[in-house]
Amino acid sequence: MFLRKLNPGVFQGNLKKSHYFEGWYFKHVTREQDHAFSLIPGVSLAENDSHAFIQIMDGYTGNTDYIRYPLSDFTWDKKKLWLKIGSSVFTDHGIILDIDSDNIKMSGQINYTGMIKYPGSFFSPGIMGWYTFVPFMECYHGIVSVNHDLNGKATINGAGIDFTEGKGYIEKDWGISFPQAWVWIQSNNFGEHDTSFSFSIAKIPWLGSFFIGFISFLYFDKKFYLFSTYNKSTVSEMDIKDDSTGIVIKNKNYILSISVIKKSFGELRAPVSGEMTRRIKESVDSEIHLELSDQNNNRIYKGTGKNVGLEVTEPGVLTA
Repeated sequence: MFLRKLNPGVFQGNLKKSHYFEGWYFKHVTREQDHAFSLIPGVSLAENDSHAFIQIMDGYTGNTDYIRYPLSDFTWDKKKLWLKIGSSVFTDHGIILDIDSDNIKMSGQINYTGMIKYPGSFFSPGIMGWYTFVPFMECYHGIVSVNHDLNGKATINGAGIDFTEGKGYIEKDWGISFPQAWVWIQSNNFGEHDTSFSFSIAKIPWLGSFFIGFISFLYFDKKFYLFSTYNKSTVSEMDIKDDSTGIVIKNKNYILSISVIKKSFGELRAPVSGEMTRRIKESVDSEIHLELSDQNNNRIYKGTGKNVGLEVTEPGVLTA
């Protein structure tokens, strides 16, 4: 188990647990940025309803689907990111799709190259830092690829979509439940080929109480700018409105201003005590504006991101 924590892309659980979930988030955007598609394969281990699943979200129609599979249809590799649900395969080198449900039929193969991984070390193996090793947390989060190139096609309900020269991103979550409240923002579709950004803030249960914790990075010009609660960064401003979200985060060296314009949302399922019974809203076509400066107000980066993944759940809990 300890060694698996050093490689968060690998399946962290086992099928003997109860009240447990694990899900991987694979995002794909075409070269023209006219189609964004997310797939979330995973497992839900509940007392009376354990199963594997694939969630699907089409960012431009807002259509979503949740496809159940017997738990016996879930197989995985113990040393690397490789999992199979039904006849579909998900890896950090690409995916093979073979999905046939009442609402959606998908087939095809999309390969990944040029993957940029989140920086890790023995004592800080992923974006959660040393919190990765804290037992009994409600939810753990990992980032597998902050950016990679796509090559391949998929047929979705009879329509062919070419993802060649598009952009991909992979992250995951595992544990018992999603937090009560959170904001999640992600994009790697900026003017520069490799620029990537992610931000997440949540109400986190802790020793009978709770704290508001956040994790974030901006990858630009081959450098990671890291902001998080555990490296003593702070959220100095957060303004969440119906049509936009504005956030400012700081550490001892840098200030990052974040502005998101919200667009369409689709409905996904989220875990509660391992059961995928909670309904949440997600967008994958919002827009973000970022500005990074040093503490002397010298601008380091300014850019606009498209095809933004966005979830805003019970924001009043975070800003109260």
